[in-house]
Amino acid sequence: MAVYIAGVTGAVVVGAITAPLVLPAIGFGSTGVIAGSIAASMQGPAVAAGSWFALGQSIGATVTTIGAMKAGGAVGGAVGTVVAATARVLVKF
Repeated sequence: MAVYIAGVTGAVVVGAITAPLVLPAIGFGSTGVIAGSIAASMQGPAVAAGSWFALGQSIGATVTTIGAMKAGGAVGGAVGTVVAATARVLVKF
């Protein structure tokens, strides 16, 4: 059990550290989508509210570094939890 808790904790930390770096790097800047970026190439004529693109755009444009760290930590924690749960199931087989 401790291994799974450590894995989820690690995912939270990695998500919190990388989110403020990754969002601008892929094109979600404080003034909106950065021209010529990966995000700009994926942006369609209409972005659906609540989509992953809209979330990235919103976080990149409005959230402080601390807010991005919280969001990244939450995403990392969710991913880590799913991976840990899947690993526990697979280990039983």
